[in-house]
Amino acid sequence: MRITPPTRWRRIAAAATATAALVFTGLGAASAADARTTVAKVTPKVTWTKACSAPKAGAAACNAKRVTGGTTEYMAEQAARKGVTPAAANAATPSGFGPTDLWSAYGLTSAAASNGSGETIAIVDAYDDPNAEADLATYRSYYGLSACTTANGCFKKVSQTGSTTSLPAGNTGWAEEISLDVDMASAICPKCNILLVEASSASYANLGTAVNRAVTLGAKYVSNSYGGSDSSSDSTYDSLYYNHPGVAVTVSSGDAAYGVEYPASSQYVTAVGGTALTKATSTTRGWTESVWKTSSTEGAGSGCSSYETKPTWQTDTGCTKRIVADVSAVADPATGVSVYDSYGITAGWYTFGGTSVSSPIIASVYALAGTPSTGSYPAKFPYSHAGTSALNDVTTGNNGTCTTSYFCTATTGYDGPTGWGTPEGVTAFAG
Repeated sequence: MRITPPTRWRRIAAAATATAALVFTGLGAASAADARTTVAKVTPKVTWTKACSAPKAGAAACNAKRVTGGTTEYMAEQAARKGVTPAAANAATPSGFGPTDLWSAYGLTSAAASNGSGETIAIVDAYDDPNAEADLATYRSYYGLSACTTANGCFKKVSQTGSTTSLPAGNTGWAEEISLDVDMASAICPKCNILLVEASSASYANLGTAVNRAVTLGAKYVSNSYGGSDSSSDSTYDSLYYNHPGVAVTVSSGDAAYGVEYPASSQYVTAVGGTALTKATSTTRGWTESVWKTSSTEGAGSGCSSYETKPTWQTDTGCTKRIVADVSAVADPATGVSVYDSYGITAGWYTFGGTSVSSPIIASVYALAGTPSTGSYPAKFPYSHAGTSALNDVTTGNNGTCTTSYFCTATTGYDGPTGWGTPEGVTAFAG
């Protein structure tokens, strides 16, 4: 039976109560409202902290996961396989995947070097990260990427009203999300400009207003690494905030394993699932991927919406409504990415996971592919390349149990957790 989102959030809350300590940031009401919990798992490969707490009604939670530790056996295993070795705490140097790893994994080395100039990727998040530009500078400098600053016109931070000076209250949890998002945009499309739009709160109304602001300011690629319950209100939010023809709007599919989140379930967006990404010298590609799943309540989200209309380009017969996801990218914290962050925590390098990683990656791949045609819905683009070499088909793993197998289990061709697969170059993301 499909687990509905409210049930999933109750299960998450129960698990957190039994196994985790609630950590308050102490930086004001906005921070306290988004208190973070460290989730302990049975014999975990890694442990991590959720940047944001479960969402309230009418609001969303960010999907960033910061690694806080790992087993000695796993660290040794990863080192032996020359994969990522997650940092247990802040570090002087990165320990997760960096830009060249991601370019290699997704066939983007040539495109990242040549494409993206003049394109703007918008990152939509809640609250303010006062250190966003400075932390981004550290990330880009370390990896040899060109400077992206307000002064040179590459970076811009605004509120949902478009103001560059009247910004929301700071929030340490969402600041982690912001650092992750802007770093991933930089990693995949280093020549792109970055527009950070900060909503006043995590309500759908404010986040949606921030999406509209990003589009008004000219962004053709808008990443949203947040989500909440799929509900009967979704169609209203769709019409108000997420229906933007000619704009690639990407949304994380969620981190609570099998079950649907909104706005990933919107018919107008590209829903981005999550994988575990591992280096593999035995394959021609040099990498392997499987569905990200850590436990019954932690993994890439997927499933059949109860409310959203099915877009015309989805032709699977098991779900009469919108099915999630469309495509995917790395999200497993155990095979996470490097991020630099300094606001509210010890300044340093951290390893992050969650579908908060995969959404800005895919938005940036769209940017490398070029401006979508006027009136188009970029969510459709990968479907035109389904089953081709333009996408890496993920065929192993699951994110839970379900009555319709492909809703939760990887298979050849389309499946819920990974969609049609992960990028292999930019062809599948061009109009």
